[in-house]
Amino acid sequence: QVHLMESGGGSVQAGGSLRLACLVSGGNYGSSCVAWFRQAPGKQREGLTNIFTGGSTPYYATSVKGRFTVSLDNFKNTVYLQMNDLKSEDTGMYYCAAMVAYGCSGLGDYEYNFWGQGTQVTVSS
Repeated sequence: QVHLMESGGGSVQAGGSLRLACLVSGGNYGSSCVAWFRQAPGKQREGLTNIFTGGSTPYYATSVKGRFTVSLDNFKNTVYLQMNDLKSEDTGMYYCAAMVAYGCSGLGDYEYNFWGQGTQVTVSS
């Protein structure tokens, strides 16, 4: 069983930055694909990026490419999401999710069977 816990959300003005963290516990950390999703009010959950904890080139959705960066701290079993140049449309609940795998595939939420509780990000213009 993999447990995920997000932190780092908050309120920021447009153009600002936040860094989210996802602490991964249980399971085999080195064989997990971890993704970040967000859900804005009234909208479907959107996959933003994923990364394989064993080491891989991350994948980014078009909406965040160039502004968001996912990274690993394998000593802390933590996956970070650095978010720069935030926009009001980035507002939403941010979730990390994981699946036990030997690599990452897509960003369909149905592919991930472990989820954190989420952390709220609010960007004001």
